[in-house]
Amino acid sequence: MNDEPLLEMRNVGKDFDGNVVLKDISFTLRKGQILGLCGENGAGKSTLMNILFGMDVIRETGGYTGEVLIDGEKVEFKKPLDALYAGIGMVHQEFSLIPGFSVAENIMLNREPSKGNVISKIFGKHGKKLETVDMEQIRSTAESALSKMGVELEVESPVSEMPVGHKQFIEIAREISKIKTRLLILDEPTAVLTESEADILLQSMKKLSENGIAIIFISHRLREILEVCDKVLVMRDGLVVDEKDKEETNILEIARKMVGRNVESMEDFSNNKSKRQISDEVILSMKNFWVDMPGEAVRNVNLDVHKGEILGIAGLAGQGKLGIPNGLMGIYEAGGEVLYKGQPFSLNNTKYALEHGFAFVSEDRRGVGLLLDEPISWNILFNALQIKDLGIRSVLGGLFKFRDDKAMDKIARDYIEKLKIRCTGPGQKVRNLSGGNQQKICLSKAFCLDPEILLISEPTRGIDVGAKELVLEALRKYNSENGTTIVIVSSELEELRSISDRIAVTCEGEIFGVLPPQAKPEDFALLMSGEKMGEVSA
Repeated sequence: MNDEPLLEMRNVGKDFDGNVVLKDISFTLRKGQILGLCGENGAGKSTLMNILFGMDVIRETGGYTGEVLIDGEKVEFKKPLDALYAGIGMVHQEFSLIPGFSVAENIMLNREPSKGNVISKIFGKHGKKLETVDMEQIRSTAESALSKMGVELEVESPVSEMPVGHKQFIEIAREISKIKTRLLILDEPTAVLTESEADILLQSMKKLSENGIAIIFISHRLREILEVCDKVLVMRDGLVVDEKDKEETNILEIARKMVGRNVESMEDFSNNKSKRQISDEVILSMKNFWVDMPGEAVRNVNLDVHKGEILGIAGLAGQGKLGIPNGLMGIYEAGGEVLYKGQPFSLNNTKYALEHGFAFVSEDRRGVGLLLDEPISWNILFNALQIKDLGIRSVLGGLFKFRDDKAMDKIARDYIEKLKIRCTGPGQKVRNLSGGNQQKICLSKAFCLDPEILLISEPTRGIDVGAKELVLEALRKYNSENGTTIVIVSSELEELRSISDRIAVTCEGEIFGVLPPQAKPEDFALLMSGEKMGEVSA
């Protein structure tokens, strides 16, 4: 590894309308070095990276103080294109793919190679504009970029048909395919990946590092930070509170520095989980249940859910775990026999599910869960306004109904306080919140419905360690105080083991077994790999 600094940030500061979000940030990054950037949502990580990448929001809000140097020379990128020309690539937390384009077309977007044809050759050097796009070269370059990551995807398939995890690989492959990339910024790249997919990405990062590409890796998965990074930079409240080589720190120390207090590890949660009496009553029963969800198809699920339990659903990407809640909620076409409280449950009807006591927190919070350009209060109350008349004022015995903005704001403020949502108030647009706070809005939206069954996909995706503790504890509390049955789908097995009463494992669109959370990790691995063990009582 070369000791020459590729990147230096000196005394960088930033405020938004007098609200200081970065204060005197300084660090260096060498060629081929991987820096782990940690911090709670709102710590200033994204703002710091926006400065480095020349995002418009920085220039439009008055710029920043301090200096950014590349190869020892001061730079001040006015727009992302300047950063790209300097060899800096960035994969944002939220996707920027074109759904109707193929995988290959997205990877090579705006960099499409061309080839000559009969007409262009006639005009010689003036015929450049008449050349046609070289689709064969586009496909070849895309396949090469994915191959560097150890990932196999059908490059001619539309992105709209890809599951969330695959979309993340496409985003990263787009940056890898750029020949001049010297520094790669990855903002929560593994948040949407399963453990096996994340392992592939971490190995890819190591290979890129060996080839001299420096990486800034932003992640809330602290084990991944320590596995792949050379050093760790911890931010809190806009300040650098710790900077160490990875050998000099550990997970609990990083977590304490991030939140400014002691936090329990996921293992501690599992060991301290209170024992509750789960009813023998089956509240939800699926028989020969199928869901036509691209990339997460469910083929033949047979599963009973007990009233009042927290049931976890685990499995590798593409094996159907995400399809189960999406099918029950009518997001994708579903069939088979589903009984709810012993009665037939009508599928393919989202309103029916909501009216009959179901609530859903989607894994795709921006695409399905939120109204990005509406205020927090609207987002939290959107379903409850229609289903439960919450936030509605009735006149003349219900003859006329009006939206009660004051009531909506009060309810929103209650959830903002309960879930510690970092915002300016109920009127702030959801688009301007961090990913973790957007996820908390989704949870609040579900809680507002006072559901009997709460379906949650990837509840802590993109949430830092402190907020993760809060969210999981909020789910436990909600379950114990309200008797709500909760079904959690997660790519993080330890998360499921820390909160679930039982864990069902999907493989090839079926339930291959149900285990207690105390089961050995290798037992879960066997089920995920397709070795049926039968149901084990929790």
